[in-house]
Amino acid sequence: MARTMVLWAPDWPIVAVDVPASVPAAVIDKGQVLACSQAARSEGVRRGMRRRDAQSRCPGLVLHDHHPDADARAFEAVLTAIEELSPGVAPLRPGLCAIAVPSRFYGGEAEAAAVIAERLVGLGVWDVRAGVADGLFAAEQAARRALAQDSLVVPAGGSGEFLQDLPIDALDDADLVGLLRRMGLRTLGDFASLPPSDVHTRFGTHGALLHRLARGQDPHPISRRQVPPEFDATLVLEPPLDLVDPIAFSLRTTAEAFVTDLAGHGLVCTTVLIEVDADGSLASSRRWMHPRWFGPTDLVDRLRWQLSVQGAIRAPVDAVRLIPEVTEPLGDHADSLFGGGPDERVERGVARVQSIVGHESVVSVTVQGGRGPGERHLLTPWGERPVASRPAALPWPGSLPAPAPATVYPSPQQAMVVGAEGQPIGVSGRGVVTGEPARFRVAADQGWQPVAAWAGPWPVDDQWWDEAAARRIARFQVVGVDGSAFLMIVEGGQWWTEARYD
Repeated sequence: MARTMVLWAPDWPIVAVDVPASVPAAVIDKGQVLACSQAARSEGVRRGMRRRDAQSRCPGLVLHDHHPDADARAFEAVLTAIEELSPGVAPLRPGLCAIAVPSRFYGGEAEAAAVIAERLVGLGVWDVRAGVADGLFAAEQAARRALAQDSLVVPAGGSGEFLQDLPIDALDDADLVGLLRRMGLRTLGDFASLPPSDVHTRFGTHGALLHRLARGQDPHPISRRQVPPEFDATLVLEPPLDLVDPIAFSLRTTAEAFVTDLAGHGLVCTTVLIEVDADGSLASSRRWMHPRWFGPTDLVDRLRWQLSVQGAIRAPVDAVRLIPEVTEPLGDHADSLFGGGPDERVERGVARVQSIVGHESVVSVTVQGGRGPGERHLLTPWGERPVASRPAALPWPGSLPAPAPATVYPSPQQAMVVGAEGQPIGVSGRGVVTGEPARFRVAADQGWQPVAAWAGPWPVDDQWWDEAAARRIARFQVVGVDGSAFLMIVEGGQWWTEARYD
């Protein structure tokens, strides 16, 4: 039967943030200590401790927020190093992985663990522990009980005997563990001694699976990861070039190979990072997004725009790298049976205009969230995917009902609204209109006209937590006798015309 080796690096979140061993540090998640360094542990800091309690134990504790993505990225280097020694690694979570034991190649199971540990020490992972057993669960428990930089090998066929004295908490199921403790079961051996049929009847399929694990019968095979293909493309210029057009022209073949390689895997690139090296070092780096997906011509254009920025490159360019940051299935962007997406001729025409007037000078307009009409439009350079700072799906209390005004003035025009006797109309602190609007003028140089209809107010108490940026305004829809309709606001007793309904 195939044997399993589990490799465990304790306190991986601390290892991932790369703090010196002498520094007392902890990674905090949801207000509790997720992992801590040995220096912090010697001061009394423990996992699961609240932030305040940890700081009281160790006043000099350095705190880091938990970033799961950063943990996974840091562990990727460990997985790659293990695969160089034994292909077919199965990542369980950052800091924990499993492989099939390469005992014959390295002369034994303990010897194989020592070789892998030595390789990881070269990467800076100073504490790695290995466990070897017949199944994944027993091997993990062995790794957690091994000494630092050492391995614990469970003899073949001895997983059940090894597990029977371990505490019931090893099952890592809080609900079931609590119930078993109330039943008087304290060890895995106590749980394993129960009849399997009774366990299945009482605890269901999941309980029966944990019962098999406690008996040393692990049905889980190692699921080896598929190493993701490398899609980065690099253009090396020998000799280096200092003119934009020759550099862009030289990239065309590399860009075509880049797009073809992605298409061969059923992918397209929607966000690409273009890095430019000049004089042997990184000189320019920019992330580009596309509303559809990048073709070879799009990539060449983006490089040309990136190089054309004033002062971007001060030395001859010797390398250009295309790094796909976001890839999506080709089927999600393919044209339907009856076509779809923008006309390529339109895209090429707009891109040509951009190359003449500048990338930021040609924009597309989309709608984002906001309370006022001036806040809702989002201008994005053509060819990039809009990224809204205010999501439109949020409720936005105080926003206007449909329809939206057609013309929004670049800056509000000073206006005035009065009652039947000429008294100024305003809004109280409770959002109540102080009178009935009778006449209005939309700008200081416009004439007065009677109010035919009005609606409002829609009060907005914006950014009340920031004294400098706080605003209290109320919006009104006002219609004149000639049929013209305007969106007006009153703030601090002063009226302004914000937009017009056409």
